[in-house]
Amino acid sequence: MRGLSNHQLSCCVNTLLQTLSATWELGDILDKWEASAVRDEWCNVPLQLKKVLSTMKSDTSRPAHHRAFLNSLDSNRIRLGTQHDADEVFLSILNLLHHQMDDERLALDIQNLYKISVETCVQCLDCSSVQTLNTYLLSLPLHVKEDHDSLEGCLTSFFEHQELRGIDCCFCAQCEKKTPSKKGVKLLSLPRILSVHLKRFRNSNGDTRKLDCRITFPETIDFSETVKEAFSSDFNQNDCKYTLHAVVVHSGYASFGHYTAYVRQRESQRWYYADDSHVHQASWETVQSSYGGNYSSGTAYMLMYRRGSKEAVQQPQLSG
Repeated sequence: MRGLSNHQLSCCVNTLLQTLSATWELGDILDKWEASAVRDEWCNVPLQLKKVLSTMKSDTSRPAHHRAFLNSLDSNRIRLGTQHDADEVFLSILNLLHHQMDDERLALDIQNLYKISVETCVQCLDCSSVQTLNTYLLSLPLHVKEDHDSLEGCLTSFFEHQELRGIDCCFCAQCEKKTPSKKGVKLLSLPRILSVHLKRFRNSNGDTRKLDCRITFPETIDFSETVKEAFSSDFNQNDCKYTLHAVVVHSGYASFGHYTAYVRQRESQRWYYADDSHVHQASWETVQSSYGGNYSSGTAYMLMYRRGSKEAVQQPQLSG
């Protein structure tokens, strides 16, 4: 594995690059892209990402050169020298890949790699009519409780029905007015790479604070057992088992902090810890130290899971 130098507060992007490098499926898709017709290469994010991911695979004795990628992000308003939120930057990068690649099929392949298709149902509590909307997410945003919690608990809460009353009432076409309602989300399909955002930041009265509370997460998870009630009747995937391959860690406070990453190396399946230019081998026990609850250590902020068991992902194959 190859480190990345910190350039003008680039630890957030450095960390995301380590997770994207560990997502070999993304690199495989970008390698298929010719990019011969790209104009203004300096500001084309997918082209610069393709180059830096290729660079990160070679000469691991020195930090990889990634200034061109940082500049391409800066030219697309992800500014250098600014504190960023990792999930926001991650979604911005995926959006730029989708819009700046001139091969629509490959751009769609990248989107599908992370695409979580969901069905949102809103039922009026006055007339019982139901409105349904099918949409998708590229990252699963999970609310975090302020006391001890777990990934399984966060997932259960996300898919629970919520009553919407008062200012949260929705417009009912049948009643022709805003009415109390019940809202629920169901899974239509799960992606090859599942990105999970643990929402540790809270806004209150104009101030933002970070929750350092303990949130446990497993190395492997089976959605068919953990949240089986969350599946839509149209869900037809057989394999719902996922294995963790990257963790984005945040240290510090809401106003000022630092990002690092734990990533699982492709060939050996060993864990490594990346802190900008410094990379060293780690263990699953060390990864678990990012659960939180200890204010002196970093806390997991994003989790990246790959579909398949630990044994299956050791033989990497790109599937839909």
